[in-house]
Amino acid sequence: MTGKILERHKDRAAIADLLSIFPVTAILGPRQVGKTTLAKTFNPDHIFDLENPRDFAILGNPQLALEKLNGLIMIDEIQRKAELFPLLRYLVDNNPAQRFLILGSASSNLRQQSGESLAGRIGYHYLTGLNLAETGENSMASLWLRGGFPRSFLTETDNQSMTWRTNFISTFLERDLSLLGVSIPAPAMYRFWVMLSHYHGQTINYSELGRSFGISDKTAKFYLSILEDTFMIRQLMPWHVNVGKRLVKSPKIYLRDSGIFHALQSINNMQELQMNPKIGASWEGFALEELVSVLDKRDSEVFFYAAHSGVELDLYWLEKGKKMGAEFKYLDAPGATRSMHQAIADLDLDELWVIYPGNRTYELTDKIRVVPLTEVG
Repeated sequence: MTGKILERHKDRAAIADLLSIFPVTAILGPRQVGKTTLAKTFNPDHIFDLENPRDFAILGNPQLALEKLNGLIMIDEIQRKAELFPLLRYLVDNNPAQRFLILGSASSNLRQQSGESLAGRIGYHYLTGLNLAETGENSMASLWLRGGFPRSFLTETDNQSMTWRTNFISTFLERDLSLLGVSIPAPAMYRFWVMLSHYHGQTINYSELGRSFGISDKTAKFYLSILEDTFMIRQLMPWHVNVGKRLVKSPKIYLRDSGIFHALQSINNMQELQMNPKIGASWEGFALEELVSVLDKRDSEVFFYAAHSGVELDLYWLEKGKKMGAEFKYLDAPGATRSMHQAIADLDLDELWVIYPGNRTYELTDKIRVVPLTEVG
């Protein structure tokens, strides 16, 4: 598959809308996910890459470098010069001919800094890995195994894909984190990341996590925040509703990219994945990210539901006034369970989808429908 270019029509259309509304548009997402390639399809008039020493030096005096430019100005890896944000506000307020397309690989700090300086002037688009709508439903096994990073997915062989992912992990730990000002030794963060992969799809107890790694729960939260801020993990928050039950209040942890999860678990091919006891958790994380990308929901708009009595729902969200739920099952022919019925009652769900790797849609009840992942979009 090497050399194949995948069109990302949905993302491109969303970014085009933002560019037509805001003077500054930000594309946020993990490194190597395709932000730069996508941004260049808008044919910027001027491009600055802050990982290029020349461009970094040019923007050493940013006002002098930027204020006389017109058209669309692209600034890549803008988190390396967060002091640019107040200047961008001044520039767009005083030069209507300027628009900015800024790209970043860290979320919360960049969002906070840009939001404070550019309130009302900036729109955000989160670019995730490739999904089935982009790669085609026949590619589901490869996308699941290799993950959504374009260079990982598009390699000729699974071995090449694994080589790319292991090198990505090393570079992320040894170089990228230090560029973000993170001073944690790479071997320590790698061990933490591997240990965290064993919690994939589970609720997290910070104290237990800290004890397992020999650090405080405060330090464990800090490590988690770094991986979350760089789009490596998802902390899915629980939905709370007054149903007279003791509800789970801890978040669930997922590694966002299935290929990175498999690399950390040393799962090299589909045969090894099929034999691995974590295949169910792997499917859950993969299908969850696929569904969230299709729903086009922000992280703060999707939840899970769980009570200490054993009732669980993998995903809960609101859609056009409807209360929706999803369960992810790696089964040939999923059926309805007592937990599903109870979740429908507790949450007053309008629909519950059971998403599985098969190819046939069928109804279990008037509210429960089994849906192939390839048909979710």
